[in-house]
Amino acid sequence: MAVHFKDASVKELIASGKPVVIDFWAEWCGPCRMVAPIIDELADEYEGRVAIGKYNVDEETELSSEFGIRNIPTILFFKGGELVDKQVGAAPKAAIQAKVDAIAE
Repeated sequence: MAVHFKDASVKELIASGKPVVIDFWAEWCGPCRMVAPIIDELADEYEGRVAIGKYNVDEETELSSEFGIRNIPTILFFKGGELVDKQVGAAPKAAIQAKVDAIAE
């Protein structure tokens, strides 16, 4: 199950250099609900290797402002503390998983 990231904790996690995947979403977003089970599955599959979680743009604002998130779902992929990839809009599991594989250690 994916964790729910908060502004303070997720910034520390990104800074740690560990691979991080953040799904920016909101309750009212239909495509976000389509992506949510994929994010949960990937969080289980990559547990211990990649931190995968969700970031509710209605509850948290700092990170979404910092990275200019305008559309949701948007998934950001970090490695070594740097943003290395992005997926805007819903995508099939295989497409998201390929991006996770690229940053997995």
